Amino acid sequence: MVTMVGNESDIKGLVKDLIYLEHDAIAAYDSCIERLNDSSLSAQIATFKQDHLQHLVVLNEMARELGIEAPTEGDMKQMLTTGKIALADLLGDAAILKAMKTNEDDTVTAYERAARHPDAIPASKAFFEKAHQDEERHRAWMETTAMAL
Repeated sequence: MVTMVGNESDIKGLVKDLIYLEHDAIAAYDSCIERLNDSSLSAQIATFKQDHLQHLVVLNEMARELGIEAPTEGDMKQMLTTGKIALADLLGDAAILKAMKTNEDDTVTAYERAARHPDAIPASKAFFEKAHQDEERHRAWMETTAMAL
């Protein structure tokens, strides 16, 4: 799935779409954790999920400061992010991690774009850049680990 998050015309739309994206990611992480057979992989995925939960805290605060109502759950994309994990479960842990990596591709792209958004103030840009680094780290681990299995 290719995300359009990060292409919004204003910061309010960007923050709202990032919140949806984080809810979708957290749902995918939950699905992944429950489906992985290797508990050490599940433990690592759980630490990455904590990053997403922290991103959500910051984004909710940004929404409050911008005076917008923050979404409290994911959107229709959540079915795609969790559905990929459910299908990959049929093929084992490596396939699950590869499916998660494709979800991370979207979050990497979204935060990379967000960091360049013209309406982002310096504090927002700093958060978007840190979140981008987190997502890059998650994606790299998933890709490397899946290849090693």
